[in-house]
Amino acid sequence: MHTAIVLVKTDVARIREVAETIAALDGVSEVYSITGKYDLIAMIRVHRHEEFNDVIPGRLNKVPGILETETHIAFETYSKHDLDAAFSLGLPDAD
Repeated sequence: MHTAIVLVKTDVARIREVAETIAALDGVSEVYSITGKYDLIAMIRVHRHEEFNDVIPGRLNKVPGILETETHIAFETYSKHDLDAAFSLGLPDAD
């Protein structure tokens, strides 16, 4: 699985509408409203790197109300969820 993080600046009056439209796109796993220079973060997850082209410039960047995007491609994932799965033996947790 390949992941990209897309920072999205929108027309302020359309943040919710833009977020809901982006969230409905194939390849988008989550959309977060945030503070700061950008208004939204979209998490893109695809099976093949080449699919980023279809999702990001092909669909996401064409959503009405988007003013600017900045895309970051993830090299590697580090998360508590991944670490828990890696070290799990399939045994129930001890109380």
